[in-house]
Amino acid sequence: MSKNLTIIINTFKSEDKIFSCLDSIDSIFKVLVIENSNNDELKKKIESLYSNVQCILTGENLGYAKGNNLGLSKVNTKYALILNPDTTLEKNTIKNFFDTAEKIKDFAIIGPAKQNEFNDSELKREPKDLFEVKDLKGFAMFLNLDQFKDIGYFDQNFFIYLEEIDLCKRLREKNRKIFLDKKIIINHLGGKSHNKEIDFEMELSRNWHWMWSSFYFNRKHFGYLNSFAKIFLKLISSLLKTIFYTFIFNNRKKKIYLHRLSGLLNSIIGKKSWYRPKI
Repeated sequence: MSKNLTIIINTFKSEDKIFSCLDSIDSIFKVLVIENSNNDELKKKIESLYSNVQCILTGENLGYAKGNNLGLSKVNTKYALILNPDTTLEKNTIKNFFDTAEKIKDFAIIGPAKQNEFNDSELKREPKDLFEVKDLKGFAMFLNLDQFKDIGYFDQNFFIYLEEIDLCKRLREKNRKIFLDKKIIINHLGGKSHNKEIDFEMELSRNWHWMWSSFYFNRKHFGYLNSFAKIFLKLISSLLKTIFYTFIFNNRKKKIYLHRLSGLLNSIIGKKSWYRPKI
């Protein structure tokens, strides 16, 4: 198994989480940590503690799509497992991925089902453990790299949000198969990849990029007018709430909705996803 898999973990200010993640990975597997900074001390610490891990410093915050693409460009194994730094694996997680890969050799992506992003009742209604899906959450994706040769990986116009949904949509358009396996377990904290002290700035970034990505994704796949129709109420809501929280002197809420408004407006006028957390 170890010769067929490379694990990629894209990190940014994740020192509080990354070591738990790495501790959960068997040392027989090669791991690439793509650290979106120039934190040489973190690189030295990681590589001194884990002989199977290479930490690559990007020198800048590349985001999810570009950071993972950088990692994937350095992979020469058959499979790659993309993980968020706030995940931990169970003892049999990787073995279960390989077992499923043997059952469905022509898959493009396999994802785990035991995660807090999925509705448990929906999973219970699905009688099979292994079933085909439209898309998967990006915190854990097991990629069959041969299936991506004519498609490419993530659209680097996205910084964060919806890049994995976009990738899955492009795969499906080429009749590639995406599966979810309820027997594969990966623990995921969700939205906790970074250190606590930067929570609010990361919340501002999330709000800006969620709105930017929402318009961009819909424009890319459904056209400008359809995209504008889908986000119009969000645009009006963000504007009104920015004004409202300004008048009642709630600076925190005002900043959040101002960032949502800014993300949408920048996407509507065709500007790139330029906002980066101010830390």
